[in-house]
Amino acid sequence: MSDLVDRVEELADFFTEQVEEADDLGRLPDRTAKTLRELGIVRALQPKDFGGDERHPREFFEAVLAIGSRSPSAGWVSAVVGVHAFELAQATRKLQEEIWGGDPDTWVASPYAPIGRARRTDGGWIFSGRWPFSSGTDHCQWVVLGGMLTDDGTVLPDGLRHFVIPRSDYTIVEDSWNVVGLKGTGSKDVIVNEAFIPDHRIINPADLGTGEAARQAGRGDVPLYRMPFHSMFSGAITAGTLGAVEAGMAAWVAYTRNRVSARGVKAATDPRQLHALGEAASDVEASRMQFLHDMDRLYEAAASGKPIPLELRAEVRRNQVRISHRAGAALDRLVAHAGGNSMRVDNPIQRFWLDAHVALGHGANVAEPIYEAYGTLTFGGKPDPKVRM
Repeated sequence: MSDLVDRVEELADFFTEQVEEADDLGRLPDRTAKTLRELGIVRALQPKDFGGDERHPREFFEAVLAIGSRSPSAGWVSAVVGVHAFELAQATRKLQEEIWGGDPDTWVASPYAPIGRARRTDGGWIFSGRWPFSSGTDHCQWVVLGGMLTDDGTVLPDGLRHFVIPRSDYTIVEDSWNVVGLKGTGSKDVIVNEAFIPDHRIINPADLGTGEAARQAGRGDVPLYRMPFHSMFSGAITAGTLGAVEAGMAAWVAYTRNRVSARGVKAATDPRQLHALGEAASDVEASRMQFLHDMDRLYEAAASGKPIPLELRAEVRRNQVRISHRAGAALDRLVAHAGGNSMRVDNPIQRFWLDAHVALGHGANVAEPIYEAYGTLTFGGKPDPKVRM
């Protein structure tokens, strides 16, 4: 166990106690964001020369799971905002100075959906759009937004880019995060209206996938920044999902320990309850172990200095989506045995169950294209290049 996870464990009660407040606010409370900053979870993947820890990805994801198993929304924000430091470490030095030079605890939000449109102007681009699902955005000072370069209104065929924008150049849409789960993530809409984006604040995601971005940033020999971008970002979603499932399972155990059915039977002695728990606990533990083991495998490959094979990246993404869905199904089986009172709004089981299902709806958890790409590659074909691996 790392020192970062140790510090999370010391704060376990705090993260548990703030869950309801976060849901009521529709974002993380300020005290939660302050605690996460002091904890250093968002600096875990940040370069050392900008105040970060440059940790092994496994340490980062173990800490995310430890947070998420107490507060899925805090775990989700830690994962998504924290993984942005991994990308920005591969951006231009000038951009890194702008973001972290004055404060290494500066947070950056997203999303990456290529909704925005940019047209060329002197020294950069004029950019506009509206994006949903900007997790943790109230506590962030910058945002990375997906968009397309255009020429005379026509989208360029290789025009997918990430645009990095300071808080002064976008608007957060209040009351745009009205959902049944992961309420505390505050994943609100953001709007950009004709903002000027200089060239040095634009990242080509294709370069993130090949290692070219890390090389250009002078970090091509750092194993962390040789990790595949899609395995890392999608891994954040997997960790956020798995954390919610672990929270739900813990709530089920706590509730079932003292539950008595309408027939007067103690649930903790009911063979059906015990069978459901044994099966679910094994599936969730297997999911955790597989997820962390894959991070070890990828890091070992990155540390070798050789290109990371597409076959390994495909296998890891196959596992990530399966991990999320296996764990989610395990929680479903427990909830099916929890009785009607588990759906009362004051029962944490329903809260974490809904958190897990909202997490499963993220695009990175859509399994079928990943399975198809893995199968195609297995049989010697070429996967669809649009599938992110």
